[in-house]
Amino acid sequence: MKITKILAYRVDLPLHETTYKWSGGKSVTVFDSTIIAVETDDGLTGYGEVCPLGPFYLPAYAEGVRAGIKELGPHLIGSDPRELGKLNHLMDAALKGHPYVKSGIDIACWDILGKSTGLPICILMGGRYGESVRLYRAISQESPVEMANKVAGYRAEGYSRFQLKVGGDPDVDIARIHAVAAEIQPGERLVADANTGWTQHEAIRVVRAVRDLDVYIEQPCLTYEECLAVRRHTDHPFVLDENIDNLDMLLRAKSDLAMDLVNLKISKLGGLTKIKQARDLCVSMGIAMTLEDSWGGDITTAAIAHLAHSTPEEYRFTSTDFNSYVTVSTAEDAPQRVNGFMAAGTAPGLGIRPRMEVLGKPLVTVE
Repeated sequence: MKITKILAYRVDLPLHETTYKWSGGKSVTVFDSTIIAVETDDGLTGYGEVCPLGPFYLPAYAEGVRAGIKELGPHLIGSDPRELGKLNHLMDAALKGHPYVKSGIDIACWDILGKSTGLPICILMGGRYGESVRLYRAISQESPVEMANKVAGYRAEGYSRFQLKVGGDPDVDIARIHAVAAEIQPGERLVADANTGWTQHEAIRVVRAVRDLDVYIEQPCLTYEECLAVRRHTDHPFVLDENIDNLDMLLRAKSDLAMDLVNLKISKLGGLTKIKQARDLCVSMGIAMTLEDSWGGDITTAAIAHLAHSTPEEYRFTSTDFNSYVTVSTAEDAPQRVNGFMAAGTAPGLGIRPRMEVLGKPLVTVE
């Protein structure tokens, strides 16, 4: 089997709640998502998706996905998409860095592997653990009262994990954490995610001010060293996200006891092949994980579901269902939230069927 063509489509994903806000005054109203199709000479086509959280979150941006595919795609024509290790080695040799560009291609090739074997991706990635995957709900940054008021509504939708977007004025953030923590019920979990938004002294102020609350602290500062310093000043469960973008950083953080949990994102690491390496390493080291991506729609949600469902439950803290946040559906048979959980599909590959009428005409064609 050989790759004969790679196509990239652009789809805008507006939000049900209009705007998503997080640290430093950053916000998005419509996400620019790229859906990648990889066609083969056997007639099989695989699909992937990459949707950066704007150009000001990670070193990734939507137009960069499509420009990167123009650059990388010609090197992959004629390769066997089922040889995922070899394919990733080729991508890394042809294009240094830019893991997010490679992510959608890698996901699409896993989709082809699943279709060619008749197996869902979660089985190929290690097996299906449990009946479903627990989801979290991100609470967009608003006033303390507004954020606290959203908890009951999200709970009614079945969520029991809440990721509070902080990383702004530390005094307001302290009020936000206290207000939302007061709404949390037994068995639920609250994560205060600063998305790198605090300086070190601000983060230390915040963790001291909320020391009596049951809350996880996620990625308080921009650099690893700053986060490690904050970690050493708090006994809250501690999560690293943006700093963990390769296996070297994951091993360093484990060695430094820098975290209790890690947030692994598919496109941040370069696709399902690379994130599986990190996931399996975390399992062997006993580190629990949030398994997700930067953003996306139905295809990204399907990839997250297969990754998470193939992870042992004791190491699976939570995941997310991005397709429930947006108003546009890009694929049929994608995983759907049911009472705060979702399940990976049982059909071969990702188990989804793209809505070609939504995708429209490709913006990039490589053959």
